[in-house]
This record gives sequence, structure tokens and C-alpha cells, in this order.
Amino acid sequence: MPEMVIVTEGLRKDYGSTQALRGLDLEVRGGEVFGFLGPNGAGKTTTIRVLLDLIRPSGGSARVLDLDPRSQGIDVRGRVGYLPGDFLVDGRQSADELLTYLGNLRGGVAKQRIVALAERLQLDLRPAIRTLSKGNRQKVGLVQAFMHEPELLIMDEPTSGLDPFLQQEFTAMAREVVADGRTIFMSSHVLSEVQATSDRVGIIRDGQLVATERVEDLTRQHFKRLRLNFGNMPPIGTFVQDGVEATDVAVPIE
Repeated sequence: MPEMVIVTEGLRKDYGSTQALRGLDLEVRGGEVFGFLGPNGAGKTTTIRVLLDLIRPSGGSARVLDLDPRSQGIDVRGRVGYLPGDFLVDGRQSADELLTYLGNLRGGVAKQRIVALAERLQLDLRPAIRTLSKGNRQKVGLVQAFMHEPELLIMDEPTSGLDPFLQQEFTAMAREVVADGRTIFMSSHVLSEVQATSDRVGIIRDGQLVATERVEDLTRQHFKRLRLNFGNMPPIGTFVQDGVEATDVAVPIE
């Protein structure tokens, strides 16, 4: 695996008079979880689609796994696991049938691998996909992205629709990928999700990268200090929570 798994230089994408990407310079290292953070409409999904050659850029360049997505798109997609923001498939199939079919397209994925991932995500493989809730369809998408153990996982809002417990399970799965020396590039508009999962974070706004930070540095820069006044002393331990520190506690004078 190359040292830099994703590199873009001056990447642009125009939709008529609308500039979705405006000179994006981005570097993602091998063996990390890189969180791509920004509000809806910032250019996250457009970036992902350009990286996978699902759309063509208007200017600049991109390389994925040291390959050119435009001229080597088949090779890129063969080495990547991809979860789109909207995982749309033929709803008449069961999850088992779909995942078996997609695994065969990948050259074969062991049945026990699919079953193990489904069990981790509490996914029943038997019902037709059209009968599944959004959260369960998202689980199907996650299984298909992870199941062939790709060098690079590219995921657009991967925990959308998942309950908090399964979001934690996704984080554990992501850390296992990195421990194996592989890489994850994931977009999100939720800071807490990125903080829980990522090693580094790139912040995109209006089609431009405005900052790249390690997660611990980002956390330090975004804490808030609040002063609360009470008529009576609240119970001891009221504010004992992860990420919350109580200081300068003043006891009211009777």
C-alpha cells in the first residue's frame, strides 16, 4: 500500500454555474481512519464520487491507491470497499441473496464471513430488502463494504440510521481495519461520530478544505465553557459525564 492512499491536487467539480469543489487539496495516509467532515452540501459526496470515477472532475487531479481513477477506474474499484450515502439495490432480493451475488462479483467471499458480519450488526439476512427499515438497509450496505476486506474503505455517512450501540460496533470494526494496516475514508456531518472513529479529520466547507487536524487537537479546539448558577446546590455527581469537567464549584451561602 502506498504511503498516501488518496491524494487530490486542485480538484474542481462544476455543475453548470455551481462550484461543488473549488481546488480541493487532500492527503489520506495508509493505515488511518480519515474523517471527512462538513455540513450538507459542502462537497463530501462529490469528492467521493470523483475518487471512484463515478463522475468526472472539471479540473485538478486525484489518485487513489497510487492509481488514476479516470484511466484505471476498474482497478481502483476492485481494491476499494464503497458505501454510498443512499444504498439503493433491487429490493426483491433477500440480504443473503444480494450479498452472495456481490461477493461472487468480487471473486468470491466466504459465506461465514458474511454471516459473521451480519451477526455483529444484528442483521437478519432472510427478509427481502424492500421490507427492511432504513437502519437495516444500512447494515446490508456496511456488510457489502467490509466483507471482502478491501485495502481502502470509502464510506459516505456510514452510521446513518444506526442506533448508538451499533454505531459503537461500527467504530470497533473500523479500528480492526486500521489494526490490519488498511485505510478508511469516511464522510460525515456529525462531529461526535468523527471524533469517536477517526485518527485525523479534514474539514470541508463550500468545496474547499479549510483545516486538517488530528482528532485530539480538534477536540481541544472545540471545547465549550459554561457557567451555571443554581438557587440550591445540585446533587454531587450531576455533571460527571464523559467529556464534561466541573471546575470552580461554588456552594451557595445560606
